[in-house]
Amino acid sequence: MKMKTGVLSVTLTMILASAPLAAGQDKKEASKDDSKYGHVTNTGQGVQLGPRPFYLVEDMDDGELKNSLKQCENGPFFKTDFSIGHRGAAMQFPEHTKESYIAAAKMGAGIIECDVTFTQDRELVCRHSQCDLDTTTNILSIPELANKCSVPFSPAIFDEINGEMIQPATAKCCTSDITVDEFKMLKGKMDASNQRATTVEEYLNATPSWRTDLYTGKGTLLTHKESIKLFKELGVNMTPELKSPSVAMPFEGDYTQQDYAQQMLDEYKAAGVAPEKVWAQSFNIEDLRYWINNEPEFSAQAVYLDGRYDDVTFDHTNPESWNPTMEELVEDGVKVIAPPMWMLLEINAYGEIAPSTYAKRAKMAGLKIITWTLERSGLLKNKGGWYYQTTTNTINNDGDMLKVLDVLAQDVGIIGMFSDWPATVTYYANCKGLK
Repeated sequence: MKMKTGVLSVTLTMILASAPLAAGQDKKEASKDDSKYGHVTNTGQGVQLGPRPFYLVEDMDDGELKNSLKQCENGPFFKTDFSIGHRGAAMQFPEHTKESYIAAAKMGAGIIECDVTFTQDRELVCRHSQCDLDTTTNILSIPELANKCSVPFSPAIFDEINGEMIQPATAKCCTSDITVDEFKMLKGKMDASNQRATTVEEYLNATPSWRTDLYTGKGTLLTHKESIKLFKELGVNMTPELKSPSVAMPFEGDYTQQDYAQQMLDEYKAAGVAPEKVWAQSFNIEDLRYWINNEPEFSAQAVYLDGRYDDVTFDHTNPESWNPTMEELVEDGVKVIAPPMWMLLEINAYGEIAPSTYAKRAKMAGLKIITWTLERSGLLKNKGGWYYQTTTNTINNDGDMLKVLDVLAQDVGIIGMFSDWPATVTYYANCKGLK
């Protein structure tokens, strides 16, 4: 699915290094003293939120919702399936890395995502896109692997007279360009590239200012099988997304889309993972139909990621433009739909955030709803950008994301929220009793 500050750096320090209470210390008093810094945890679950959720609550406009969320400062905080780790904890950790996944679990995500694609030797690996290795890993800094990229690095070209950029820097490196053993040689980095770069080093060094490189020291990449093993150890449920191939299918003439879709589920079966612990996702409705017809146990909670906003004939406010309709999706056997959160919201006649026509029709048809993505928009003083496009006029501070989340949870009735920083959703879900 579809962006280093001192405060954020402190967050991870607290998450990964919170100390247990000293022997004999009064636990009630310690909770009272530490809650505003995010130290309070449910020790049985090992959930550690850090200060960010508390910062966001303090940043909210005064009102009933802020008051109710402040009442939860002392916890307890615990793992919840409502909180879904989007690529792990990608706001500060390199996405789809072991470290990102562990951080998401620490923050109470009950479900964690591995986006699934395949290598040259048809091994499944965790990457957001088949061809994002040049922006999410260090592949370009390893000459023997950089030479295998579909499109090698080409520096930006500038006008010698006026200095204007004539051509941006480019590269395209795909998992299908390399074997799984070569993939495991790579290290994850924050997803970014510098289009004005004239060297590989400049191209790779492009992390946005509101993220950080502080946790890029390891960046351990995982195969899909390795992610399953890790998620079992972490005690979380799993939501693999079958990514659309960037290469022509059938790959090399005989590896079909159906082979690919089946292989992903086969790896859960081989690992002994119960279907109810897996929320398989795809933007491709044909993948859903394949699972419904061939893997009924896994398809019971398979998720249709609705990306039709890219279709010029689709208008999320006009049901007449929806093909298939909500009712037709249900007739096909789809039970869970997941659009971006802006498609679920609108501003009503009173200037308030409210459920959209899309949200109402999905619920009326009997579909469960998951949505994406919180904590992926930088500072909300800039109105939130793409993810907040239907609520722009009501957004002016970071705390407003909790106002949006509240409408999604209470009025739209979503069953899960993807987030690049799961602690924020965990705090809200725990406070509101969402499991």
